[in-house]
Amino acid sequence: MQSTVYVYAMWGEPIAAVKERIREVKAVTPPERSPRYSVSLRPILGDTEEKAWERAHSILSRVKEIRAAKTENQLPITPYFNSARPQAVGSNRLLQFAQESEIFDKRLWTPIAAVTGAYGNTTALVGTPQQVAESLVDYYDAGVTTLLIRGFDPLEDAIAYGRDVIPLVRAEVQRRERQATVVA
Repeated sequence: MQSTVYVYAMWGEPIAAVKERIREVKAVTPPERSPRYSVSLRPILGDTEEKAWERAHSILSRVKEIRAAKTENQLPITPYFNSARPQAVGSNRLLQFAQESEIFDKRLWTPIAAVTGAYGNTTALVGTPQQVAESLVDYYDAGVTTLLIRGFDPLEDAIAYGRDVIPLVRAEVQRRERQATVVA
């Protein structure tokens, strides 16, 4: 018998919006399909919260510089740096959130989404590995079953996430699942 996997994928939105989206999808999904829910984010880590925010602002500056250089040289702006209002509903939601606030929940940061026109995965969780892991677990608590994380410096960030963040998230999720089993 062949099984089909259903995954509803979202970009990094505030927790309340993710919960609402999950409620909406569940309301229109037949019970036998029972999708998983994925959120895609770009953590920005630092040894201290201050260093993480310094790195976040440095990344934002680099994005702005690249956009300015491409505009000044009349070069085409690649989709990642396109600021035209996108057609994607998810991108429109990210732009709306970016207009409402730079930071949501504990550390969901939206300025890069605003600068790029919310093209793709452009919201970030900013903080120490422990703080970012805590925020990722908040998405788990909201009903997210898959966390897709990628960095702005792909190799270095992947190493840091694997070493410093993912083990913390896994340990906390396992602890909660064991606790839920004991309570049940």
